[in-house]
Amino acid sequence: MSDNILEIKDLVVHFETDDGVVHAINGLDISIPREKTLGLVGETGAGKTTTALSVLNLVPNPPGKIKSGSILLDGKDVLQMSDSELEAMRGNDVAMIFQDPMTALNPVMTIGDQIAESIELHQHISAKESFEKAKELLKMVGIAENRAYDYPHQFSGGMRQRAVIAIALACEPKLLLADEPTTALDVTIQAQVLTLMKDLIDRRHMSMLLITHDLGVVAETCDDVAVMYAGRIVEIGTADEVFNATRHPYTEGLFNSLPNLHERGEELIPIKGLMPDPMDLPQGCAFAPRCSYATEACTKAVPELRTMGGTHYVACSAYDNPSFCLRRNANG
Repeated sequence: MSDNILEIKDLVVHFETDDGVVHAINGLDISIPREKTLGLVGETGAGKTTTALSVLNLVPNPPGKIKSGSILLDGKDVLQMSDSELEAMRGNDVAMIFQDPMTALNPVMTIGDQIAESIELHQHISAKESFEKAKELLKMVGIAENRAYDYPHQFSGGMRQRAVIAIALACEPKLLLADEPTTALDVTIQAQVLTLMKDLIDRRHMSMLLITHDLGVVAETCDDVAVMYAGRIVEIGTADEVFNATRHPYTEGLFNSLPNLHERGEELIPIKGLMPDPMDLPQGCAFAPRCSYATEACTKAVPELRTMGGTHYVACSAYDNPSFCLRRNANG
């Protein structure tokens, strides 16, 4: 048995539209060890949500197409599964928490019925038993059992997200995909929901792919971090390696654009320019047009991930240039 619950290898996903081909994911390689949490970070449009949908083989087709690669879930390739195998896998082995709980819930079904539906389908027990389990799950996420008879509009935003978490955990999946699970919540509720998720994952010995653009959330929650840009991983390692020994210029830019609570007078340093058009990606490194370290070599070929020691990898051609290495070492 592999040490990894999920292994994505050389994944390529395109969206073929009338206006052109959107190169959403361009040779993605990530893995998640058992009982670990991987944070997938990057700007909007980097391909994070498409990655999660690919794991469930739910990329909308048309226009989306998984062109190549493999997605091994517990050793089985999701992309080779039959329709019946996929139905059995979704919700049972892998579950997803979506960004907006209101759109993820059915407005005309009670919360209890929505949780029970998943339990009844996958565990093949009666509707009555399923509903009782649904009430237990609501209690587990901090919602009174009698609220199982209420509808989504009767819940606050934080309680709706807790209900979505209960649905996701209903069948005790091996892997949880959380797509910006706290973005729609106010700040005071975000911390509660994240603490709840982390506690439940630890207690149930699950793994998680946490998709977010919030580096603070990653620091609090994740064991490992993968930084995504234009459909590729540009830096990956443990949270300690990525946060304290940052190596890719894009990751450096993300950290520089955050406010410094200790130096409140300092100006933020934004990353110049915009994300490239996924229909017209630049040749070579997609970040080169925005990178202050870019050399001519960066525009020639797409950089491969290279080891920086330990489990830390970075995709940056500039490391072939000795003067760049000296600058990076001087900057820490």
